[in-house]
Amino acid sequence: MEIFSVRSSQSLLFKNNPNNAKSSKTSDIQIETRAPAPASFQIEDDVGEGPDFTAVSPGELRNYARQGFDSGLIDQNTYAAISEPLPMHAIDPLGNIIDLSSVTDGTSFNFLDYYQNQLQIAMSIGDPNEVQTLKSIVNFLDADRTMMPKF
Repeated sequence: MEIFSVRSSQSLLFKNNPNNAKSSKTSDIQIETRAPAPASFQIEDDVGEGPDFTAVSPGELRNYARQGFDSGLIDQNTYAAISEPLPMHAIDPLGNIIDLSSVTDGTSFNFLDYYQNQLQIAMSIGDPNEVQTLKSIVNFLDADRTMMPKF
């Protein structure tokens, strides 16, 4: 049996010795690969099948709006307007009062028609800031279900 000093461990004989190569501690090290961390939200890649905003709950609408805001499809004003809770009552373009008190976070509601009606009312009243925000909301909701805004 040979005993090598610390000085001779740097020699070529020590490095090329097959017994030393087998006892290398680095050969036992394995790198574990972890599954990727789950994403907090995901934007669907299905271009043809977007959300149906004629039957969606307020909570789901806020989630879609958040995804649109995070991906840059809508601006902060549009996101804030969509995230606001619905009023208890609203007026349709014919002047009828609509009771919205029964719409909760778990209730399906036709947001596309609601915002289109509110846009029509805002255009008749003439508030340009409200009209611009509602146009942005309607474009987001009625984007041929591709989540891409129409301008």
